[in-house]
Amino acid sequence: MLSFIPFIVLIALITCCVAVFGNATLDGASQVSLLVASAVSVLIGHFSKRVTWEELEREITAKIATCTPAVIILLLIGAIGGTWMVSGIVPTMIYYGMQILRPEIFLVSSSLLCALVSLMIGSSWTTVATIGVALMGIGKAHGFDDGWIAGSIITGAYFGDKLSPLSDTTVLASSVSGVPLFTHIRYMMYTTVPTFCLSLTIFLVAGLTMTVEGQGTVGEFMEGLQHTFVISPWLLLVPVLTGIMIARRWPSMVVLFFSILLAVFVALTVQSHLVHQIAGDAGGALLSSYKGMMQVCYGATAIATGVPMLDELVHTSGMAGMMPTIWLIICAQTFGAALTATGQLRDLMHLVLRFARGTASLIASTVGFGVTCNIVLADQYLSIMLSSSMFKDTFQERGYEQRLLSRSCEDSATVTSVLVPWNTCGLTQSTVLGVATLTYLPYCFFNLLSPVTSIIVAATGWKIKKLEIRN
Repeated sequence: MLSFIPFIVLIALITCCVAVFGNATLDGASQVSLLVASAVSVLIGHFSKRVTWEELEREITAKIATCTPAVIILLLIGAIGGTWMVSGIVPTMIYYGMQILRPEIFLVSSSLLCALVSLMIGSSWTTVATIGVALMGIGKAHGFDDGWIAGSIITGAYFGDKLSPLSDTTVLASSVSGVPLFTHIRYMMYTTVPTFCLSLTIFLVAGLTMTVEGQGTVGEFMEGLQHTFVISPWLLLVPVLTGIMIARRWPSMVVLFFSILLAVFVALTVQSHLVHQIAGDAGGALLSSYKGMMQVCYGATAIATGVPMLDELVHTSGMAGMMPTIWLIICAQTFGAALTATGQLRDLMHLVLRFARGTASLIASTVGFGVTCNIVLADQYLSIMLSSSMFKDTFQERGYEQRLLSRSCEDSATVTSVLVPWNTCGLTQSTVLGVATLTYLPYCFFNLLSPVTSIIVAATGWKIKKLEIRN
């Protein structure tokens, strides 16, 4: 019973944080809550199991050390988000992607567009808050129901976020499970792509039965992009080259680093006016270019396009924008280390694993735990990290590949967070779109079906290999 106390404390603190801070919970309140819960775990372990501070310190150090690659990747992701935006690569993708929006296939097109944008920028929140808001306006003008519009937007945004190497949740799930980033992404495709295709089919059939008209906001966005950026299909060479590096299985850090260099070159040669605008009054052209690109990589950038919603989309935070996530990872690893060193995690696992005998039941337990964490803890990052920490040793002991664990965490913790009204994701998306969570929930087909697909694929044994267990 004592093993439940740190979780109860964490749940209570997170609940208060969400109520008080709302969408700003991740700015520090969640991190402090994790450290307080860690302290409770340490006190219980020390007095009930005589765990020494030296043992706890070693475990905490080891846990945080495993996150070092993730921290570096997150910093690179912050830099690539800024450089790909200012260089015009992402705006070009958005510009050409918008041209597929035809009224008679609005729902499926909006889902595909959000998937494309989210895949390129690695953020479902940014996609929903920018392109998603525009699509809500277009959809309403066409006469679509709010739930259908929001459902198509969220489906696409979370599909792209889930498979993007730029996504912090994707990086987090792979790193805490000890799986190379692109190995994790490739393995997710076995459950993610079929689920997304099924969702698109539903949106296509539904959209074709509805009367639609008008595309005003799309034209405004396209005009704003053309006015601000140099839009050219040649800029798409950078994502193509990045895709080639990924296909050749280069290390994720190497791919991200070279992608940044390519984007910097494009920004300086094609979008130099924007680089100098960001740098401000920095002296000569060379000094201005240097200052502008450094700021794009490490800090916030704001580009005026004349379209307020588009300004939100092209705004980037650089490496600095990744610091709250890095802070959260360190605090969560501290909490996990405290639970591990005191044996509390093991006690909880024994309770859960009583019902997990075969492959399907183990995946169902993992998926169910991830969904439960989203409901109870109200945060997808905590859900991912705790799901991985809880089941990592069990997967290894039973001879399952760790990529199966990382995929199960994403199939549950990542995608269902937006379906919980009091979760940080649910709060954010419902507020931004102006649609209640329970209104769009029935239409978020990708998010609803992903956990089910994960269990079904596990039951069939497709692409699931057991490793040889060495004694």
